[in-house]
Amino acid sequence: PGNCWAFKGHQGQVVIRLPTRVHLTAITVLHITKEASPSGTIFSAPKDIAVFVSLLGISVDADRDEETLLGMFTYNTEKDPIQTFPLKNMLLPRAFSHVKLLVKSNWGNPWYTCIYRVQVHGK
Repeated sequence: PGNCWAFKGHQGQVVIRLPTRVHLTAITVLHITKEASPSGTIFSAPKDIAVFVSLLGISVDADRDEETLLGMFTYNTEKDPIQTFPLKNMLLPRAFSHVKLLVKSNWGNPWYTCIYRVQVHGK
């Protein structure tokens, strides 16, 4: 507990470079449980999350980087701490090397949001 990637406020984003191009199928987000938290609360957990694929690093013109939304979901702190969400990839017949995770809100912590683990699934 406490060993997370924390960012200031309730919104933030990260672009993850994958070791190889992947046909994405799902994303898994993990946060600690209330029982594991020293404070007994997990208000710093991400709530509303959007996932994009990015051509970052592929595009010649960085100002024209293209992103495609693969899904929006809500991490539910009342459910299992490891939650997997399917991504909409049927419109994208190609593999990608970058995934962008955009946290739009958390569960009420005004100072920071914590992400413990993100796993990307695909072929």
